[in-house]
Amino acid sequence: MNCVEVALREQIAAHASVLTGVHGDLSTLASALERAGSRGKRLRASFCLWGARGAADGELPSGAVETAAAIELFHLAALVHDDVMDHSDHRRGLPTVHRHFADEHRRHARSGDADAYGEAVAILAGDLCLTWSDDVLHDAVTGLGRPTRDIVRRIWSTMRDEAIAGQYLDVDGQTRVTTSAARARVVLRFKSAKYTISHPLRLGGALGGAPADLLAAYDAIGLTAGEAFQLRDDVLGVLGDPAVTGKPAIDDIREGKRTLLVALAENQATTTQRRILADNLGNPEVTDDGVRAVCDVLRDTGAVLAVENRIGHLADEAAARIDTLPVDHLTRSALGSLVARCVWRAA
Repeated sequence: MNCVEVALREQIAAHASVLTGVHGDLSTLASALERAGSRGKRLRASFCLWGARGAADGELPSGAVETAAAIELFHLAALVHDDVMDHSDHRRGLPTVHRHFADEHRRHARSGDADAYGEAVAILAGDLCLTWSDDVLHDAVTGLGRPTRDIVRRIWSTMRDEAIAGQYLDVDGQTRVTTSAARARVVLRFKSAKYTISHPLRLGGALGGAPADLLAAYDAIGLTAGEAFQLRDDVLGVLGDPAVTGKPAIDDIREGKRTLLVALAENQATTTQRRILADNLGNPEVTDDGVRAVCDVLRDTGAVLAVENRIGHLADEAAARIDTLPVDHLTRSALGSLVARCVWRAA
């Protein structure tokens, strides 16, 4: 992954130079993006590279590293914007971009609303990362044969549309009193599952000249493993250790995330338990006691156990699909390890 880290660092540094060339005051924004871009699990980039390697008989095809870097820039844009929407204070163990600039506003006793300023800067920062990701993808496929170039661009375009569509459904779901398990699955499929594993695998595969059946196999793996990844994220979002996850457990409850975990709990809850969920989910003033009460309901209704069982089933299904992939042994092994890393992580 060092090659992707280098590509990311070089891309952000080059654009940061343009920003600071406009005015020295942009150095704070450039530094914040360099800092945010230096962290992350790089799961999406890893799936892209191994998808490419598996399709290209163990070699890394032209454009793979750059495409992996483009995916990570797209992901960074999504995180920066997502943190604004969720009013999150921390990400990857650091203050979120909007919180960082709001704190800077207060520290220097500037005029105007500090939180509004922080959110405005974060929106601009996310927009920059989004446009940079398109630039990097364009450069990655320039010079490739037209069929490959067209397939990669089509997958990329679909990934962007579906990820934003999933995010919209997530935001919209927070305005609803309850949600169904079916709707929660649609959100996790498109907001996270496809763009975390399926699309990166397929982007890499397309660069490596993968035939249609291999791209379909990558998609199937991505959907099962990607759902397990998001379900794990949902569990960690409310039951994880903030010192490990780098994000407060209160965020998802305060924002009223209508996850499958919540949908299953609502379906099995008693009248009293439903009242606990209704009083605390989506409550911007939720207390630590309220968070603990919600977590107790998630456990006591069997929702946590049901989600854990679902994760295990999906992990087994993904592993079985990987075992039959028509790729070299090293790629199968690497993909199996990556899926296990996604599913059984603590952060």
